[in-house]
Amino acid sequence: MATSSSTAVMRVGFVGAGKMAAALARGFIEGKAVATASHVAASCPEQDKHLLEDFEQMGCKTTHCNTTLVSKSDVVVLAVKPNVVAKVLDELRTSLVEDTNKKILVSIAAGIGLTQLQSHSQNATHEEAKVVRLMPNTPCIVREGASVYCRGQAATAEDGAAVKRLFDAVGTCLEVPESMIDAITAVSASGPAYMYLIIEAMADGAVKQGLPRELAYRLAAQTMVGSGRMVLSTKSHPAVLKDQVCSPGGTTIAALDVLEKAGLRTSMMQAVEAATKRCRELASASKM
Repeated sequence: MATSSSTAVMRVGFVGAGKMAAALARGFIEGKAVATASHVAASCPEQDKHLLEDFEQMGCKTTHCNTTLVSKSDVVVLAVKPNVVAKVLDELRTSLVEDTNKKILVSIAAGIGLTQLQSHSQNATHEEAKVVRLMPNTPCIVREGASVYCRGQAATAEDGAAVKRLFDAVGTCLEVPESMIDAITAVSASGPAYMYLIIEAMADGAVKQGLPRELAYRLAAQTMVGSGRMVLSTKSHPAVLKDQVCSPGGTTIAALDVLEKAGLRTSMMQAVEAATKRCRELASASKM
């Protein structure tokens, strides 16, 4: 019998066993979002069975049958490529709503909206599955992720709370309107690449000034981590924190003058705008 989504103990099944699925599974286990590793399962086609090795090493259950996985899960994380979402959901639509305690379907497929997910997860009598669309990012791998989710028509606030509890185990998870997803994708899903570029550039600058490469990367990366924690922990405006570092006539204000003249602020805003636009284009192209 399925466990209620309102309890801390739940069974999570991953349809798709790629790197993000494995990282999330590890985070759910280590973050105590599930009772034991045996409450996590994963499925994938038999030709991709090597992908299940990470799950097996963690103590998770594995299978090559998606319907079996769904039948033994309370939360089903759809972690497949966007181009196969429709095919997979058509296979699972009956299983998702077959008992009184419907499964919560959490899709992390990029660009696939709630309307599409819901239409492909209705059963023969047009009964809808409890669908949640979620956008994670790669720092979930180190349990520092920034995830957002939005609920479909049949998903309750309780269902949303169950999903949030899971994904809070791998970082921060917030509920948002679906209309925000494209812009959020440009900030948090694409954002790590922007941060990596800044870390690399800072390290290159440090190397140019004589620092060893390994030390330069370590200091630049830790500075990025610490600055983010300062914003989150103090809840201060970034401009306030910036001003606290800028002594009159000092090194930091001299550096910021260069960055402002180079258009860093404008470039970053334009980057987020470009990523948002591209996300909308991809979403339109992926209509199922």
